[in-house]
Amino acid sequence: MSHFAKIVNGIVTNVIVAEQDFIDSQDGTWVQTSYNTKEGLHYEPHTSLTKLDGGVALRGNYAGIGDIYDAVNDVFYEPKPHNSWTLDTDKWIWIPPIAYPGTLNAGYPDYVWDEDIYQANNSEGWVAYS
Repeated sequence: MSHFAKIVNGIVTNVIVAEQDFIDSQDGTWVQTSYNTKEGLHYEPHTSLTKLDGGVALRGNYAGIGDIYDAVNDVFYEPKPHNSWTLDTDKWIWIPPIAYPGTLNAGYPDYVWDEDIYQANNSEGWVAYS
């Protein structure tokens, strides 16, 4: 069994686990995706994406509902979070124009991006989160 994403107008609308024969019998466009693929790399299953296993990355990232499927590059990536961010086409993730200034604290960011602040002053954008 494999994971497949249903694509409508370049957007992922559903992700299911199914056999290829079932997918072949469905209407619409379905594209295989791998939950072991993130940021253009393939990771060992069941390791919280901490160890590369040497496998082949499949389509940039694991597809999520609402994600974009770029048929030209045959990759999945998240929608653009802010107007000023740019797409890293090696990892297929969005990059802010200013590097993240903090560290992760218990899995939650210390800062959040504020696009209005960035647009007013292109040397600022991250705001402390408390």
